[in-house]
This record gives sequence, C-alpha cells and structure tokens, in this order.
Amino acid sequence: MANEEIIATPTRTTFAASRSALGALLLRDVVVLRKNAREFVIRTLVQPFLLCFVFLYVFPKIGQSVGGGHGGSAAESAFATVLVAGVVGISIMFQGVQSVALQMSQEFGFTREIEDRVQAPCPIWLVAIAKVLSGAAQGLISAAIVLPIASVVHAKGVEAQLSFHWLIILTVVPLACVAMASLGLVLGTSFEPRNIGLMFGFVILPITFLGGTYYQWTRLAPVTIGPVHWLQAVVLINPLIYVNEGMRAAFTDIDHMHLYVVYPVLLAFTAGFLALGLRNFRSRVLS
Repeated sequence: MANEEIIATPTRTTFAASRSALGALLLRDVVVLRKNAREFVIRTLVQPFLLCFVFLYVFPKIGQSVGGGHGGSAAESAFATVLVAGVVGISIMFQGVQSVALQMSQEFGFTREIEDRVQAPCPIWLVAIAKVLSGAAQGLISAAIVLPIASVVHAKGVEAQLSFHWLIILTVVPLACVAMASLGLVLGTSFEPRNIGLMFGFVILPITFLGGTYYQWTRLAPVTIGPVHWLQAVVLINPLIYVNEGMRAAFTDIDHMHLYVVYPVLLAFTAGFLALGLRNFRSRVLS
C-alpha cells in the first residue's frame, strides 16, 4: 500500500481572523456610507447650517440681542467664533449618536440584524468596536464638512475668527469622535427601539443645550447661588462641554477650558463609555 503524503494546511491565528473580520465589518460600513452619501451629507449639514444661518445671519440682520445688537460687528464676530467651534463639536456628537445609537437600535429590533454581524469569526466585543470606529470615522468626515460651511454662513460684517492649531486638531478631534461614538454605543445598547424618543428627550436634548455649543464654559462663572458657581460645576458631567471646549482650543484663540483638563476627561469618558457599552452590547447579543 502506497504511503499517502499528508500536507498540512496552515490555519489562521485568532488574531489574524479577528483582524480580517474587523476589516470586513468596517468595509461593509464604508460601502453602505458610500451608497448613502447624499443622505449622510444632508443629515450632517442641516442642523449646523440652520444654527449658523439663524444665529449668524438672521439675528444680526434683525438686530436680535444674541449674536447681534449690542456691541456691533465686533460682538457679532466674537459670538460667531464661539458658535462655529461649538457647531463642529455638536456635529461630531450627533454623528456618533446617529451612526451608532440609531443604527444599533434598529439592528437590535424585531429583525435582529445584529445576529448577522456577531456571526463573524471574531469576539463579540470586536463587533461593537467596529461600530465605534465606523461612527468615529463618520464624525471626522462630519467635522471636515461642517467647519468650512459654518465658517462662511454669516451676515455681512460678521466673521468667525478662526485659528488652526494643528497639534490640537490632530489629537483632540479624533479623541472627541471616538468619545461620542462610544456614547452612541452606550445609548444604542441602553434604549429599546420603541424608546428612542425618550433618548432624545431626556439625554440628547440636555446634553446639547448644556454642552457649551452657544457659549464658552469660562463664561458661565456669573451664574451663581451665593458664592457657588453652580452651573459651571453641573455641566462638568456633560461630555459635550469638553468636546466643544476642545474644538475652541483647536480652531480659535478665544478663552477655553484648560487642555490639561480636556484631554484626561475625554479619555476617561471614552474608557467609561466603551466599558459600559461593551458590557451592554454583550448582554443584548446573548439575551
């Protein structure tokens, strides 16, 4: 009987398989984003455009006190500088919520589309990480689209004074995108699809209005009860305040929260959101 030659075929390591699966998951999101590019751009631009149009064009035209009226063009331009940086920050936040939380709530819905993803040859947590990375990338694209648009939508005589600090831009902007995408992971795994309205009413709305989009954190000091600067302290639990202050440090020369506070707190929020979101994700998948 002839000897049979046994040829051993190399097998992929767990790391290699996981890396390939992660790449495939991200590639799928890229294909979906490319097919829905028009909807993505419209979704990204509508709110920032309306904010800048109303506050920086309409208000100065009609002499409204916010962004116009008192102080003339100098005050209007100062408000434009504050608002443009805030608009970039809020765009990053909404992109994280929309691209991660809303999509994930649908995938955990009746159709259970998430089961197709978790069958990939990789750990369950890596599927969630892919969602966060995809949301962060969309946040970066959103910031790149919104900044030039927001900086030119204003009335005559009103001009945002922008100054690009590239080291801060290249560090704080990606960090903010990952932090907000991680927040989207927490929200998407915490709210049932039927309760998405509650998420916007009780979470997103307070975060938006108390997140420093329309004002600097340093300007909240006059809001006091006795000697206590209560509002300045309360908003510190809001992750968006650090994102917006980071955007002002990156794109302007106006007063902002110290960067030695912004970076560590954003890192802490990112780690906390990821830990909670991954735990919730695993629980929802295995339930």
